[in-house]
Amino acid sequence: MSEILGGLPKQFDPNLLVGYDSSDDAAVYQVSPDVAVIQTTDFFPSMVKDPYDFGRIAATNALSDVYSMGGKVITALNLVGYPDNTQPLDNLAQILKGGAEKVLEAGGVLAGGHTIRQSKPLYGLAVAGVVHPDKIVTNNGCKPGDALIATKKLGVGIVTTAHNKNLISQAAFDEAIQFMTTLNKYAAEIMLDYQVTACTDITGFGILGHMIEMVEDHASAVVEAAKIPYIEGAYEAAKANLTTGGAKRNRQYYEDQIDFQIADPAMEEILFDPQTSGGLLITVPEDQLASIMQAYQEANIQAAHIGYITQQQEKAIIVK
Repeated sequence: MSEILGGLPKQFDPNLLVGYDSSDDAAVYQVSPDVAVIQTTDFFPSMVKDPYDFGRIAATNALSDVYSMGGKVITALNLVGYPDNTQPLDNLAQILKGGAEKVLEAGGVLAGGHTIRQSKPLYGLAVAGVVHPDKIVTNNGCKPGDALIATKKLGVGIVTTAHNKNLISQAAFDEAIQFMTTLNKYAAEIMLDYQVTACTDITGFGILGHMIEMVEDHASAVVEAAKIPYIEGAYEAAKANLTTGGAKRNRQYYEDQIDFQIADPAMEEILFDPQTSGGLLITVPEDQLASIMQAYQEANIQAAHIGYITQQQEKAIIVK
């Protein structure tokens, strides 16, 4: 995709503060000295059987990019693909209900949308947010010495894949649904009280892929495997070789940039697992680590200190 985008006509607008020439989560356009607009979109086919849960997950995922950039959601538009005559419209109503509830919880306004005929249901949102131009959080500002924090547990890709094959417990699946439908709004609100140097949300590239984007060309990251938060059922499934195609693709693409100093294939699968509506990956100066972790604990928000940023090394990521 980067090669395709590189072939598009070049454009320059000083008000475009973040565009597609970076690996950031959303575009940011300044409209006044105090206001910049964040624009993002995401949609995908269902990975769960319940249409209401699908709507909540897809909306939570689409809204997340605004939070990872330090912004506030203002509006959202539905993006819908739905088959003719092969699935009941009641299911579509449940998808839209789930999505609308999450937009409302985010404090945004659902302002319309667009629907096409599609053989398999697709759903997501086009989202607009606002942020002060001086308070934009990008994904590549981390510095050596910064601490790495991950919110939400990993492993939802493994869990949902295994659940669709009836190969994992309902408890593990329910835990995955809980994380996938939790807005990153709450973790971001606490994050913004600190001197965050970088942030991204953990989605399809897995935690390692998104971490590589954070340190690319200027730093490396050391990850402590024992501190990684994960759904227990996902780890057990990975030990039983219940993995995903997305994790295999992530491994093929990123493996040569990672130094695994652990002998734990199941943990490797967790780290490569693509996340749907994953948590935030945050870097903060080490002297603020204890305070932000205490704030997350007091707010009952899942957060874990998983490693730190170092000077650039031979490999982008060291997992020990």
